[in-house]
Amino acid sequence: MTSNAARAVSPPSANPSDTTERERLTAFHLRVTATTFGANFSDGYALGIIGAVLPVLGTTMHLSGLWQGLLGASALIGLFFGSILLGRVADAIGRQKLYLYNFALIAVASAAQFWAHTPLILFLLRLVIGFGLGADYAVGPTLLSEFAPQRLRGVLLGSLTVLWTVGYVLANILGTYIPITDNAAHWLLASGALPALLVLVLRIGIPESPSWLATRGRAAEAAEIRRTHLGQTTATAEEAEAAAAEQPPTAGYRELFAHGQATKTWFGVIFYSAQVLPYFAIYTFMAQILSTLHVSDANTQNLVLNLALLLGGIIGLWPVQRMGRRPFTIWTFAILAVCLGAMALLNSASGWALMVPFIVYTFVMAGASNITQVYPPELFPTSLRGSGVGFLNGTSRVASAIGTFVLPVSLDQIGVGWSMGWMAAVLLLGTLVSLAWAPETRNTLTAEDWHH
Repeated sequence: MTSNAARAVSPPSANPSDTTERERLTAFHLRVTATTFGANFSDGYALGIIGAVLPVLGTTMHLSGLWQGLLGASALIGLFFGSILLGRVADAIGRQKLYLYNFALIAVASAAQFWAHTPLILFLLRLVIGFGLGADYAVGPTLLSEFAPQRLRGVLLGSLTVLWTVGYVLANILGTYIPITDNAAHWLLASGALPALLVLVLRIGIPESPSWLATRGRAAEAAEIRRTHLGQTTATAEEAEAAAAEQPPTAGYRELFAHGQATKTWFGVIFYSAQVLPYFAIYTFMAQILSTLHVSDANTQNLVLNLALLLGGIIGLWPVQRMGRRPFTIWTFAILAVCLGAMALLNSASGWALMVPFIVYTFVMAGASNITQVYPPELFPTSLRGSGVGFLNGTSRVASAIGTFVLPVSLDQIGVGWSMGWMAAVLLLGTLVSLAWAPETRNTLTAEDWHH
């Protein structure tokens, strides 16, 4: 990225009424937010439901440990390729097309899981689902960040993870309290098509990002979208697009590692990966972990943990908005590392004693995860945002897939104590990298952001 694109600038002079107008929350903002919420709900549900049905499928499909690991990681592998490949496409051709058509792909592949009675077919379908969701991880937060008022960007983007958690928790509760047979397992897998279809319908008619249009020299179209959908005056819309048009129209992946941008990119990769690796590993194999902890009433504890996950996500929205990105990230990493470290040291204690740090970890991790939707779009300018967000999501999914594949082997070979220990070390790495590199982006307005 060029230094001009990376450098934060002050906005052109504007009167207070213009600023108020740019900060107004409209019905259109709520619609874009709702459809992006729906995408994150679908993702959480898709990733949660496979963990819920794997114990049954392991028996009915005669799955080896290898196949269980592959099916658990399948959507995450697809997420990697979708994020990496289609994030760059979003910067090249625009956000809107991918924002619409990826959910047609997700809906079809989700429904087809009903007829997937071999591990290979199910694995391939979940790769496709993950590929479509990966596109949305690159495009959804990018488009929302480019439409959202700057003062509300943190809470709106952070809320995406809350909806992911709602989908994930719902999948876990269904898997816990519905008697799961082979037929019921396939119905649950296919039920992911319902929220995907709803998201697809609601996205019809959402326009292209005006910031992206302006970087392509289409300022008149961008200004018209601002007038029609955001309720801005002609003067305000044209002023905003003139600023956005100063950004370079295209940028390659190499610009993610150019002078002035490379540290932010590497921070994003390590921070995101360190957070989600233990998250996905632990919650995909929650039943096995609870069994290893010798908890007498695993269903009740599973419900308690899922409620802690949901409450943590909701309550965690406040500090994301109020504390700033840097301190929030550092403190949550540190608390999470301490919790898993405590589980490692207390591995020979009773199940209930181990549940205390586990519940605290779950609560804090849910809140900490909100930042993964806020930080990435703020680390990159318009010309790199789709590529950058896609790259961070893709690399984090590699970490997620590795953790999901390795944890069941780790639990079997070295036990719960050492397994919690190496995951605590991953979180400690995230703490140290955040201390060294985490930027504060809450109030930083780049050339293409100030007009929101």
